[in-house]
Amino acid sequence: MLEPFYPKEMAESAYEIPYKKLYDNGIRGVIFDIDNTLVPHGAPADKRALSLFAEFRRMGMSTCLLSNNKEPRVASFASQVDSPYIFKGGKPSVKGYESGMKKMGTTASNTIFVGDQLFTDVYGANRAGLYSYLVKPIHPKEEIQIVLKRYLEAVVLFFYKRKNKRK
Repeated sequence: MLEPFYPKEMAESAYEIPYKKLYDNGIRGVIFDIDNTLVPHGAPADKRALSLFAEFRRMGMSTCLLSNNKEPRVASFASQVDSPYIFKGGKPSVKGYESGMKKMGTTASNTIFVGDQLFTDVYGANRAGLYSYLVKPIHPKEEIQIVLKRYLEAVVLFFYKRKNKRK
């Protein structure tokens, strides 16, 4: 019942995912959420983000930013990291994920998604057939609607972790 919300993998941070290994295994695109995935909510790109996206370019890995935020926020961050983007992405609708893959020239089989929320990010990525990574939020300060969703996420993650212990 809760499986549609389960990430394929969890990571401490978007900066700790083994992207080079994924690239070596055929992954050619990464769709990212921005706020609390790459930087704290509303923050500009920092050194880690700039370095990560530079590494993607060196590797030949395509990227796309997918955010439910408004264009000024998303466009500003995207210009800093030199990545295509989709604003007001409508996550968890699959449309934004499909648009991201189209921008990158990738498919669901060679694209991953990285985000910090189960009910928008991971659920949408799973519905779009993407391999989903859930990362821990960078900063505890969040909007009230996200804070409330975190309580429900905790219940889902409890069952996710319990299921994965049995494997």
